[in-house]
Amino acid sequence: MRGGDDRTGELFSYVDLEARVRADHPLRSIRAIVNEGLATLERDFAVLYSPIGRPSIAPEKLLRAMLLQAFYSIRSERQLMERLEYDLLFRWFVGIGVDDPAWDHSVFSKNRDRLLEGDIAAKFLAAVLAQPRVKKLLSTDHFSVDGTLIEAWASMKSFKPKDGPKPEDRGDEPPAGGRNVEANFHGERRSNATHASTTDADARLYRKGSGKEAKLCFIGHGLMENRSGLLVEACLTPADGHAERIAALHMIEPRADRPRAITLGGDKGFDAEDFVNELRAMQVTPHVAQNTSGRRSAIDGRTTRHAGYGASQRIRKRIEEAFGWIKTVAGQAKTKFRGVARVGFAFTFAAAAYNLVRLPKLLEAPT
Repeated sequence: MRGGDDRTGELFSYVDLEARVRADHPLRSIRAIVNEGLATLERDFAVLYSPIGRPSIAPEKLLRAMLLQAFYSIRSERQLMERLEYDLLFRWFVGIGVDDPAWDHSVFSKNRDRLLEGDIAAKFLAAVLAQPRVKKLLSTDHFSVDGTLIEAWASMKSFKPKDGPKPEDRGDEPPAGGRNVEANFHGERRSNATHASTTDADARLYRKGSGKEAKLCFIGHGLMENRSGLLVEACLTPADGHAERIAALHMIEPRADRPRAITLGGDKGFDAEDFVNELRAMQVTPHVAQNTSGRRSAIDGRTTRHAGYGASQRIRKRIEEAFGWIKTVAGQAKTKFRGVARVGFAFTFAAAAYNLVRLPKLLEAPT
């Protein structure tokens, strides 16, 4: 049963949380935007809960607490609950009374997983951007796309042959030295075709470039509008050489159905003939960086001669600021979750948190 999003305890407490938070605190404006977005998700929340039973943690409070976890770089749910126990600012933002106990970290995690079923992270990101005052800040004509590696919560020692017998099937005794025993991979050929992680089956062995270290990871994708540099869509896929271009087409296609052509900026990794032709078929002008390293670029002078191409190349690099915040501040450089669904939820929600951090100043700036 869904819990109510109301704060209790004010009538019986000497501490007024509203008065304890200064009027110009940055979280005040962020909380107003968050609450307006959460109000539009009322029906989406309702379908996730049974109408009978014991009330659970309200989804609105869950999401506000998760935002604080991203804003303040809190590494675990256990630490988040500890902070929520004594921090009045956290209690005010989440919406619990000063006399209410904090939740148990395991209860919080179990209730959070319920939100995976309704794709709530993507809907929350869209709800924030759909607010009229936020929508005025967004460009509908010019976009940039890129991807970033998210390291999986899995050791390279878990990357084992798919058809090989397991130690327990062979009747082997556990190796001496505990679970984290030494392993020598020298001379062993390993690939995604023959091996898989026993810890996270969705993780893929991937190398960012020549000479780089191969890691078990996922790829997070972001679509940024070029006016304010906000992420308008985010998703996550298994690591693959074609994943960035496929995700880019998926994210830009709904925005291409309009009379006027739009532009999409990208780095040299998107300079592929098939990708460029797909964009042009959708009436999207490919403002992709030219890759002339030993081959012919799919982008010619018809595109590069325009001043807009140079502007897109300058602005597209701002998406790296979003990825940098998501991976360092929001803690997504190495995920704590397993599986595409759970890791993707955390990545998309971190993208929404990034937008919320930037929105107060953007809204205050003169138009």
